[in-house]
Amino acid sequence: MVYHPFRHLGLKVLSVAIAVLLWLAVAGEQVVERSLLAPLELQGKPERLELIGLPPATVDVRVRGPSSILGRLAATDVVAVIDLSTAKPGHKYFPLSPDQIRVAPFGVEVTQVSPATLALDLENSETRVVPVVPTVEGRPAEGFLVDQVTVEPAAVQVAGPETAVRALRHVQTEPISIAGLSRSLKESASIGLQAPGLQLKSARSAVVTVAIVPAPVEQVLSNVPVRMRNVPSRLSAAVSPLAVRVVARGPKAAFDGGGTEPVSAFVDLAGLGAGRHTLRVSVEAAQTLQVLRIEPAAVRVTLR
Repeated sequence: MVYHPFRHLGLKVLSVAIAVLLWLAVAGEQVVERSLLAPLELQGKPERLELIGLPPATVDVRVRGPSSILGRLAATDVVAVIDLSTAKPGHKYFPLSPDQIRVAPFGVEVTQVSPATLALDLENSETRVVPVVPTVEGRPAEGFLVDQVTVEPAAVQVAGPETAVRALRHVQTEPISIAGLSRSLKESASIGLQAPGLQLKSARSAVVTVAIVPAPVEQVLSNVPVRMRNVPSRLSAAVSPLAVRVVARGPKAAFDGGGTEPVSAFVDLAGLGAGRHTLRVSVEAAQTLQVLRIEPAAVRVTLR
């Protein structure tokens, strides 16, 4: 194919004219400087390292360029970048030069960055399993109490800077209210981390179970008969007094008994011979009852 330099001559002349006009417009435009806050971007941080504290979100960048371009320049068009790929643990200084500023529009020159040096604290990362402590607020309804509080999972895995991880003794759930409750409660609650830089590697919530039971009452059981056990053969036995008074504490339902006596009193006569004996009274009670006092604590037994 033969090249014809004058083919489409009109379009070529128009293109040259437009280019000349653009050059004249830019060349004749005033060059200005402007300061702006550019976001700071940390790149390439090794997985084994953790950043301590929060670095500044922005740095002060001074730029130069045509007034029309700088007038349209947004803060997000200019980004300060620090490469952490070769960083090591400790208190480290990272220089910030114009070469580390990424500018989106063409024709803008970075003249100055402040601060010129950025100090960062870096630590080795660590992972540790710590217990979960449920947070319960309020009191149950009158006549009821908290018998037991459990949480599932009982422990979680936490990761972060080694200093903060080693200082962590436990994590807590958000508060769960039991105010005025007369029944047990089972509820999901978020797990919180207060120290900066720490993160949960496993569960972010836990199920808290609060067992609420009737509060124990103290009751006096009068005229509890004293029974005799293991009476020797060929001997008759008599006890005085015939009944004792027992003071016990436990759930109110345990005293109702459902037709069964909640407590029984007895004396053991095994191995005794004829005569008069003073014996301590023993009491058998329902499993949920606690015997506080027996009055009298001892009785007289006569064997004949």
